[in-house]
Amino acid sequence: MRRLLDRSVIVTGGAQGIGAAYARALAAEGARVTVCDILSPDATVAAIRELGGNATGQVCDITDSEAVARLVEHSVAQFGGVSGLVNNAALFATLRPRPFSEIGSEEFDRVLRVNVRGTFECIKAVLPVMRAKGYGKIVNIASGTVFKGTPMMMPYVSSKGAIIAMTRAAARELGGCGIRVNCLAPGLTLSDGLVGNEDYPEEMTRSVLETRCLMRDQTPEDLTGALAFLLSSESDFMTGQTVVVDGGSVMH
Repeated sequence: MRRLLDRSVIVTGGAQGIGAAYARALAAEGARVTVCDILSPDATVAAIRELGGNATGQVCDITDSEAVARLVEHSVAQFGGVSGLVNNAALFATLRPRPFSEIGSEEFDRVLRVNVRGTFECIKAVLPVMRAKGYGKIVNIASGTVFKGTPMMMPYVSSKGAIIAMTRAAARELGGCGIRVNCLAPGLTLSDGLVGNEDYPEEMTRSVLETRCLMRDQTPEDLTGALAFLLSSESDFMTGQTVVVDGGSVMH
């Protein structure tokens, strides 16, 4: 059964890695997917269409409010509305883990600008469309690192803690409009960007794996079922929640 046949969903950061896996999986569930990224989304859109899915793409800097407004306009023009938003775009795989005392203020600000302000801009942009319909599903992507206080990654962990707080505040404000806002918090996931980053040594991956109840590497496909659930009508009585999918490393 395809759960998202009536849904038009924007996926930010969908050109590659985990975001591309999200976009493909949601299209397979029947969603009409708008793939957004600062990089060209054409390859992801083409892959979805080759499998019989319905997708369009838009290059967009999510920190630019005008660009995000154009993204929403594009999705409405293509698919008649926006019923779902996946705030996946974020800086992570390109960051170098190190003590926070060695991290400059500019890097800290850059991470929060993309990861936090970008999410804020996207939520604001879809609100008029979702309010007009009286229904919407927003899923913000956080991280299990928030619950662990993972060291050597302070800008990233701080940004994802803010995402969880933003999710709760938005859920309180928007519940009366029929808009649900929830969070998906992955564990360390073997995305293309992470596998190719020499700053994330094998020892780091192994140390995370040892904390899990399910002691294997996490892949993007481990996240797609929970994401589809949060975007579907099956989760209509859930809002303000954070669902951790990490093989049982974090329990909260």
